[in-house]
Amino acid sequence: MTFLSRMTSSAAIALTATIMSMGVADAKNFKIAVGDSGGSSQEATGLAFVEALEELSGGEHTGTLFLNGQLGSEQDTVNEAAIGTLDMSILAINNVTPFSPTVGVFSLPYVILSLEDAEKLTQGPIGAELTENTINDAGVRIIAWTYTGFRRLTNSKQPVTSVADLQGLVIRVPKNEIMIDTYKAWGISPTPMAWSETFAGLQTQVVDGQDNPYITINAMKFYEVQKYVTNLRYIFSIEPLIISEQVFQELSAEDQEIVLEAGKRATAASSQFLREKEAEIKELLIEKGMEIMDPVNNEEEFITLATEAVWPKFYDSIGGIEKMNAVLAEIGRDPVTE
Repeated sequence: MTFLSRMTSSAAIALTATIMSMGVADAKNFKIAVGDSGGSSQEATGLAFVEALEELSGGEHTGTLFLNGQLGSEQDTVNEAAIGTLDMSILAINNVTPFSPTVGVFSLPYVILSLEDAEKLTQGPIGAELTENTINDAGVRIIAWTYTGFRRLTNSKQPVTSVADLQGLVIRVPKNEIMIDTYKAWGISPTPMAWSETFAGLQTQVVDGQDNPYITINAMKFYEVQKYVTNLRYIFSIEPLIISEQVFQELSAEDQEIVLEAGKRATAASSQFLREKEAEIKELLIEKGMEIMDPVNNEEEFITLATEAVWPKFYDSIGGIEKMNAVLAEIGRDPVTE
């Protein structure tokens, strides 16, 4: 072998080694914080995302779910993702709102009245605009949407079918001004409490109740410490999968597309999961001894008090009354006036 051929061969080997080492270095195992436990809608979205990510990347990329708030409170994970020390998080939209107020439109009481409303809003131009807002406001990007269903009120004291029945109960809510003000409109002062503290708070009766979808009630085993369920529909729970914008921008253009496509597939899987599981889990909660009831008069008093008191207060934070009307128009609802 000539000197030149030896040099060429050596260079080829070195280049191959470099490419291989770059491939190993670029392979990602995304760390994904999940607020809820196994069996939850959040977990289902996370698993669907990881499956799609592995398939689309040919096994180069994957992700690991850290359930039950192992990596901190949901709001803490937004901070961590914003500075690039956490890759991804799946969390309730109300825990994104403090960092990007315009997404609070999805937490306003009685705006979203069905899964179909939620799909249209999140997957259309409204959702795209709010995603851009979270990038600019919070340093995180929404790449998938989890649909968990209506937040149902549970408590350990008494059946609740009217606003009057709520009086005297101590209800846990997230640290979210919209949700706090909704309960105040119903005549009670709720107790803001971190998600990680909620089961213990219910168990020790520091608080009497809380609200969450059937799937979450079951996954968190709230049936062990709660007896009564009221079928409120005041908030349809949406739980985005966010990625650190810093982490996203460090990916190649090809990998960015893979992550976004995996997010779309996870969103579709979440819709399917809710449609398949919600009725089944409702029956399971009844079997576990929970009593489920509907509000009187089709929830009319709850709706009137909440929408009249809460909506106008938050028009400015969501971008103005015109943004509210754009959301309502997207789902075929009549506009509001000041």
